[in-house]
Amino acid sequence: MNILPLFLLIIPTLALVAIVLRTCPKTAATVAATANFFLSAVLFYLYCQMGPAPFDFNLPWASFPGLPTIHLHFGLDGLNLPLIVLATTVSLAAILVSPADCKRKEEFFAYLLIMSLGGIGAFLSFDLFFFYIFHEFALIPTFLLIGIWGPQNRAYAAFQITLYLMIGSLVLLAGLILLVLSVPEAARTWDMIALQKAIAESLSNAATAGNTSAMIALSYPFLLIGFGTLVSLFPFHSWAPAGYAAAPPGAAMLHAGVLKKFGLYGLLRIALPLVHAPGTQMEPTWAAWVAAWQYLLLLLLLGNVLYIGFVTMAQKELQTMLGFSSVMHMGYAFLGLAAYSEIGFAGVVLMMVAHGLSAALLFGLAGEIQQRTGENRMDKLGGLASSAPILATFFLIGSMASIGLPGLANFAGELLIFMAGFKTYPSITFFAIWGVVIGGVYQLRAVASIFYGPAPEGLGEVKDLTMAARIPYLILIAALFLFGLAPQLLLQIVQPSLSKLFGGA
Repeated sequence: MNILPLFLLIIPTLALVAIVLRTCPKTAATVAATANFFLSAVLFYLYCQMGPAPFDFNLPWASFPGLPTIHLHFGLDGLNLPLIVLATTVSLAAILVSPADCKRKEEFFAYLLIMSLGGIGAFLSFDLFFFYIFHEFALIPTFLLIGIWGPQNRAYAAFQITLYLMIGSLVLLAGLILLVLSVPEAARTWDMIALQKAIAESLSNAATAGNTSAMIALSYPFLLIGFGTLVSLFPFHSWAPAGYAAAPPGAAMLHAGVLKKFGLYGLLRIALPLVHAPGTQMEPTWAAWVAAWQYLLLLLLLGNVLYIGFVTMAQKELQTMLGFSSVMHMGYAFLGLAAYSEIGFAGVVLMMVAHGLSAALLFGLAGEIQQRTGENRMDKLGGLASSAPILATFFLIGSMASIGLPGLANFAGELLIFMAGFKTYPSITFFAIWGVVIGGVYQLRAVASIFYGPAPEGLGEVKDLTMAARIPYLILIAALFLFGLAPQLLLQIVQPSLSKLFGGA
């Protein structure tokens, strides 16, 4: 039993205590985020050397009559470690980007830390109870950050994001409960690993196979819609663009870069291995039910890629355009999940990391542009490259990553997803791949509109990023190049976990 990963939760908790005790909030948050960033790098190195076995912490936490025992089960494997590295990297950048003198600064940085803590805790948890609770814990400060510090339309955006994500979370909870109830009472557990084994054993037993088939098949639409809403699956997506446009940059970076990956991770970790993989052992009626929902997912992901892609092209405000772009890119991830293959899942993990880094980079820089110009409409901007060349260069790198330029992390993930998609669903993938063209159009048009051409009258001289202001963006850019030029760094830890996952299916 190794408690080292638990320090990823202990460190931000101590920083929250320090803020309550009136320590400088940005200093406390920065120290905690920096410590977690380096700790995740150490864990990554140790995991590559020793594998997952040493990094597992499992203790009974609470037991209630007639209910499965809740365990403090935290651990590392090839599926969650890349996301923990992503979470600590984006958390550090988001805190560094945020101004130290903002209003109610103690609350502001405390909420950012809680968002980071919730995301890391959800990824670390192997118990469904804590997996769900940590994510819900992180959503509360998201609503508050938008509602209190949002620059525009914050009341409407906070209400909309609260409504959508609360409903999505309740639907998800129903699906998780159905999964737990799908096995005989003696085998019921909140533990993800134990539950997967219990489902496989129940399906192989003629006496229990019928009930288990029915319950896990019925849980699938709840899991798909619940997780899908949290990821902005079409048509449950409208909360995301408005929410990101109304959020302060640090909050947008954390939610789009980290918390949004919770739904994809849940589908990859829970829904598909527990529901889709055993489908060949299900009774034919329930296997057909699951297959029908699978085909619906294929149609919905095309809505993400094509419909949302064209909607993104029509946007006039930078933050809103980036919000719709983030929704559009989730369609690629859903394609990799629908393909249900090792190469598709590996592509999804790479893409989650890459999209988290590039989305955080672009949302942070969009905040810099609005702060320096007082404007977020792209047609009111122009010529910024001449007065702010570093800002322009960083935004161009983020845009190239979003498009999927080779050498940056997004390319490897999208390539693996499309390879898996063409093998499994070639016609759907043929249409989905046009999203690359659509993405190139709106992203390059934004770059041209904001940074090139004549500057609008009255815009004035725009200050470039200072040396200190460049640090968070350089961290994100370095990670994009690192995982883009050497995707094997992630694949070497992802592949063994995927082989085990599919071998156990």
